[in-house]
Amino acid sequence: MLLNADDFRERARGNLPRGLFEYIDRGTEDERALTSLRSSLDAITLRPSVLTGHDRRNLQSRLWGRTIAAPLVVAPTALAGLVSFDGETKLARAAAAVGIPFCVSTQSVTTIETIRRGAPDATLWFQLYVWRDRSLTADLLKRVAACGCDVLVVTADTPVAPNREYNLRNGFSIPFSATAGNLVDMALHPRWLLGVMARYLLTEGIPTYGHYPPAFRGAITRPSVAEAVRLEHRLNWDDVGALRNAWKGKLVIKGILHAEDAQIAADIGADGVVVSAHGGRNLDCLPPPAACLREISDAVGSRLTVLADSGVRRGTDVLKYLALGAQAVQLGRLPLWGLAAGGEKGAVAVLRMIIREMDTAMGFLGAERVEALRLAEGSAPLPAGGSHRSMAPEARIF
Repeated sequence: MLLNADDFRERARGNLPRGLFEYIDRGTEDERALTSLRSSLDAITLRPSVLTGHDRRNLQSRLWGRTIAAPLVVAPTALAGLVSFDGETKLARAAAAVGIPFCVSTQSVTTIETIRRGAPDATLWFQLYVWRDRSLTADLLKRVAACGCDVLVVTADTPVAPNREYNLRNGFSIPFSATAGNLVDMALHPRWLLGVMARYLLTEGIPTYGHYPPAFRGAITRPSVAEAVRLEHRLNWDDVGALRNAWKGKLVIKGILHAEDAQIAADIGADGVVVSAHGGRNLDCLPPPAACLREISDAVGSRLTVLADSGVRRGTDVLKYLALGAQAVQLGRLPLWGLAAGGEKGAVAVLRMIIREMDTAMGFLGAERVEALRLAEGSAPLPAGGSHRSMAPEARIF
């Protein structure tokens, strides 16, 4: 019986090859950021109000004029289609089933067009990694807009590849390199081998990064064949300003951990920011979002929508981010664990579990709506301060 996040995580561990599971589950370098994320959330307590007299809780929230069933978003995650066959479409349908948005990754296995056909009722957002050839990025955004995505989430916190030493040790890499160890590992997970990889091989061939242009679309077993579709490591604020002018929908900057960056985002016309440490997967010495969120919300909450992510394992973790000033919280690993544990039904189950935990906790807190959540005095982590830098001078137009 799968009753909590740890249960789903352990089932996912058993179902997935070790390399793929660790790619989802682990952090970077010495993985202290994972511990920091957990301890920062554990340090927060919420203040209850008793005898509030309401019959049930209402978790409905509004993001940019659209009502969602709960203040949650399924976060963009690369290669979700390797966790389960057509995994991105399953996540989109799972999100739709509970009434929340799903953010499609640039590095998904399944294309935005296929996801839209398979999940016509889903609220789809799109996460963008900017390619070095800006004309190819512009073409991708036309496809995204044509599929009814009106929220674009630009990842700003990944200028270089993270140092994930465990991937080198277990043989997992993109592009995939076959070794005796990882081939044995896959053979020891026949459910995944037959239900995911074999289905791709029989229907579509070796899985690829689906959004890459056909001329540059290398299978995940081959190195990238073109400099044009490498991720742009020189991205700066002026580039994002140019993107703001080109994109007609809502623009969100993901990876903000400093109020000054959030203020720049508001100044260039962004509609939102995601206060995020990339789930502890990029840099071990970053502050946890809980240490930055209240300062950022106080600084820009009246100007743009503030979201948060990283480290969520319980519904109470979501409530803590909301009490610190987030208007919604993105879930990354949790839906993937659900997907690995039980496919689309597993993803729906884990989302409903989190919503149920939120509802139960709000009942004990006497909060009829999320706006009634309050931090206990002195429970929030100290804000992360420090000096900062100005906008970069050079811009490359989209």
